[in-house]
Amino acid sequence: MRSLLVSIFGFPATLIHLDTLVLDRWLWLRNNLPPVPHGSKRLIDIGCGTGAFTIGAALRGYDALGLSFNERNQKVAAERARMCKAPLARFEVLDVRQLDQRRDLYHNFDVGICCETIEHILNDTKLMMDISRCLRPGGSLLLTSPNYHYRPITKYDAGPFLPVEDGAHVRRGYTPERLQELCRESGLKAGKIGYCSGFLSQKITGLQRVVARMHYLAGWAVILPLRVLPPLVDPAISPLVHWPGYSITLVANKV
Repeated sequence: MRSLLVSIFGFPATLIHLDTLVLDRWLWLRNNLPPVPHGSKRLIDIGCGTGAFTIGAALRGYDALGLSFNERNQKVAAERARMCKAPLARFEVLDVRQLDQRRDLYHNFDVGICCETIEHILNDTKLMMDISRCLRPGGSLLLTSPNYHYRPITKYDAGPFLPVEDGAHVRRGYTPERLQELCRESGLKAGKIGYCSGFLSQKITGLQRVVARMHYLAGWAVILPLRVLPPLVDPAISPLVHWPGYSITLVANKV
């Protein structure tokens, strides 16, 4: 269904996802990914899912490589890149826990993306060190992960967070202090730390999850007209109601 929409509407349709917070993350990424001359900078997307952010970066001029362990997702991502006319986007199958085995990737990238991935990995220090090794000196890391202080959207978000890498979150999320610590341990200098996915975005996501229990397409259809509202309204509403962002965001640079 979503690939059909991609064939019709192009890249924006890659952001219409069962995870309704994907759009928020892309808007944050876009603000930190200025357009560059075609292929002049290299970017690596760690845990790229079905490739939306890799494709988006490629369309902004980056020579973009997306990595994921899921072979089916990588085939879908490559198909969507062709539909979006994004030849600078390419995809490889790789478990990001084994990134250290790909030494050919070391010191090769100007930008690293890691969105909603690190909370699935038990050895987060190793993952951060491996990502840092892939960056050139002065290269930047753009990372998002659940904010440790988020308010659960559903019971699933409340845990339990078990020390088992089975696809679920192994920890609740991250504080600014923990991200800064990970950066220090990995040869990165933490820059701006912020948040995305505010009050309205989270409430719309909650509505989608409730309706999707009947059928996922019903949940998708109900919230589709509402998706334009959070980017317009959340910056004003969330501070007024003191609602924490669902994701914490980090910009860091290779020392």
